[in-house]
Amino acid sequence: MPTNKNAVIRYQALDRCFASRGKRYFWEDLLEAVNEAIYEYSGKGKGISRRQLFEDIKYMESDQGWAIPLEHHKEGKRVWYRYSDPDFSINKRPLNDDEASQLKEALLTLNRFKGMPQFQWVDELVARLESGFGLKQGAERIIEFEENPYLKGSEHITTLFQAILGKQVLDVSYQGFKQAKPTVLRFHPYYLKQYNNRWFVFGLNEEFKSLTNMALDRIHAVAPAKGGYIANKDIDFTEYFDDVVGVSVPLDQKPVKVELLVTAELLPYIHTKPIHGSQKVGKGLDGRTAVTLQVIPNYELETVLLAFGEGVEVLAPKALRDRLKARVKATAARYK
Repeated sequence: MPTNKNAVIRYQALDRCFASRGKRYFWEDLLEAVNEAIYEYSGKGKGISRRQLFEDIKYMESDQGWAIPLEHHKEGKRVWYRYSDPDFSINKRPLNDDEASQLKEALLTLNRFKGMPQFQWVDELVARLESGFGLKQGAERIIEFEENPYLKGSEHITTLFQAILGKQVLDVSYQGFKQAKPTVLRFHPYYLKQYNNRWFVFGLNEEFKSLTNMALDRIHAVAPAKGGYIANKDIDFTEYFDDVVGVSVPLDQKPVKVELLVTAELLPYIHTKPIHGSQKVGKGLDGRTAVTLQVIPNYELETVLLAFGEGVEVLAPKALRDRLKARVKATAARYK
């Protein structure tokens, strides 16, 4: 099955052409109609090739597709195409195997949110999909995602999500771990991110005109506020976290080379689950292996490295090594 992002658009365009009784569609006409549909959807001028067109038609005719009743009418040396059944449409057909498989995968993801008070709509949606497409899952659970049903703050996810979509400025009552009482911030929300089973919202703090990161479990209340929404024009969140582990991005700092020595016992775990995308595994040294990262050191990186215990030693930078050394020393003192 062709799987690129325009596949559904192409199939729908071809379906309309094949169903037409007022025009004869030769391959050139089909190609033009498909590429026009792609342009209308994406705004991009680059369409598909003749070869891709015939691959799409072949797929639609196959049992893996919709087994469309397509007639090939010769007119001289040319061929035009039309459904033999004027009432046929791929939209009237049951789901094929590929579509059913993809929908089942989507249902597995949606089921993660069932029962959560802020996602009541998911329960109804899943029930409708399972009933309408005959995809009722068995009683036996076969997959489980990491989640914390007791996590505080999850009730704010829907409100914040809708505020981001609707570009709604908010008043957020927030109490950091070091604050004696909550304070109210005028906040312009931009982005929600989950890390280490906790949710964080990023947005503009109107008072300081700077990007603010708030953990949802420290939010007491969220309410719509009056005033214009200040849109995000400076930060691309798809790249914003590239140089860090976690969600804390220190201001005005650049990535540095972090040098580690990893024990043979721990190396397979770090090799199969890299600490960061920049991770590189080097040569062995005295029974341990050199590993490097190119990151901005932050609290989350320290926490991850400390979690490896004696399996990892930080060689550089010195400032990071000294901080971890002090934290390990303080921890050891607790056990005396």
